[in-house]
Amino acid sequence: MPPELAPAALTLFGDRLDLAAAYAELLVTDGVIRGLIGPREAPRIWDRHLLNCAAVVERIPANATVLDVGSGAGLPGMVLAIARPDLTVTLIEPLARRTSFLIEAVERLGLTRSVRVFRGRADEAASGSTGREPISGDVVTARAVAPLDRLAAWCLPLAVRGGRLLALKGSSAAAEIEEHADVVARLGGGSAAVHFCGVDVIDPPTTVVEIVRERMVGPPRPAASKRSRGGARRR
Repeated sequence: MPPELAPAALTLFGDRLDLAAAYAELLVTDGVIRGLIGPREAPRIWDRHLLNCAAVVERIPANATVLDVGSGAGLPGMVLAIARPDLTVTLIEPLARRTSFLIEAVERLGLTRSVRVFRGRADEAASGSTGREPISGDVVTARAVAPLDRLAAWCLPLAVRGGRLLALKGSSAAAEIEEHADVVARLGGGSAAVHFCGVDVIDPPTTVVEIVRERMVGPPRPAASKRSRGGARRR
């Protein structure tokens, strides 16, 4: 860790800083070898990845259940579980090589009581397909996964009513909110808001788009069949 980042890391991880350092070591070794982290990202693993993700904990209530969609190498889900031991986190990832890394990382870091790995897509997690029970959470996170319209379609069905999507975004956040407001509303989401997490702790702070699931919107119903005046179905 660069010495200048040590105060921010201590603020965000506290007495679990050693655990965060162990995860960072996994990312820059196995993560790079297995193609989950680019070699050029390794020198910036703390400022660009771990601290950027850890700052989001300020938007997550105590003892929340968190679902991390498109978790990849565990960003931000694994980081949130390390920084906040009160959270219960599910890492949702469809690719086998990534889920293998996540399962190994959870075991090696001793996080099996608070973190589980779901291999599959977000819609499979929400619907409970392939013989598994549907899952939902208080908070659904995603980082660098997709534009806000697709992200909302994948993530909002996983949130309980009153739960929230926290999407880690960049400078396009405000423009995406304006462009996709109608789609978010149709999916049951409230007005999206931009928050800057980690102000006065990290520079730059993390940009997060927050959307509360205000309404439970299910799949569209099939059109009703037309009937004659006598009540019999037309053929």
